[in-house]
Amino acid sequence: MAYFTTDFLNFFAELSMNNDRDWFNANKARFQKTVEKTFTEFVGALIERAQQVDNRIVLTPKDAIFRIYRDTRFGADKTPYKTHMSALITPGGRKGMSESGMYLQMGCDDFRIYGGAYQPEKKQLQNIREAIAADLGGFSALINEKNFVGKYGGLHGDENKRLPAELMEAAAKQPLIFKKSFYYFHAFDAETILREDLVDVCMEYYLTGKPVGDFLAKAMKG
Repeated sequence: MAYFTTDFLNFFAELSMNNDRDWFNANKARFQKTVEKTFTEFVGALIERAQQVDNRIVLTPKDAIFRIYRDTRFGADKTPYKTHMSALITPGGRKGMSESGMYLQMGCDDFRIYGGAYQPEKKQLQNIREAIAADLGGFSALINEKNFVGKYGGLHGDENKRLPAELMEAAAKQPLIFKKSFYYFHAFDAETILREDLVDVCMEYYLTGKPVGDFLAKAMKG
C-alpha cells in the first residue's frame, strides 16, 4: 500500500518558502493529517518489519520519530521548522545513536536512508578505529561487498589529519581509520515515497547496510 500522497511533498515545498509560525499554524490541520499521521503509520509498519530481523527493536513510532520543531537557540538559522520528517529505527529509537539501525529523512528535495556511526563520542571513535585496525581484512570485506557498494557507494564522514601513533600503521593500509564519522546513505528521488512497496525498499537497503552497521555498533561498545 502507498502511505504518502503528493501533498506530503507539496507541504514541505510550501513550508520551505513559508517557514514561519503563522503559515504553519494556518496549515497545522493539513500537517497533522497529510504529514504526521501518514509518517507515523509508515514508521510503525517499518518498525514491525525491522523487528523480524532484530528483536531488540521494541518501539512505538513516537519513540523513533523526531519532532518537526527546530531548536533555534544556538544556530544562526532561526527558521522554526524542519523541512523534512525523520525517524531513527534502532533498539533505542531516536535516542539510540550508537545502535545499529536506520535513519530515515523525507522532504520535498529527496528521501534518504542512513546507517552507520555519525559523530561518535571520543571513546566510541577510538573503539571503532581500534576494531578496524584489529580486523582490516574483515572490515574491508564488509565495505567492499558488492551490494553495499552498489547501494551506498561507501562510507562518509569528516576526517582527522592526525591519529594516535599506534594507529598510523593500520591507517596506512586502511585510510578510513582517519574518519571521525563512519556513515553510509542513499538519496532517492523525493517521489520514491509514493511507491506502494516503500517498506520493502527500505528493508532492502537496511539489510544491505546491516553488516556494516552491526560492525560499527559492536565496535563502539568496545
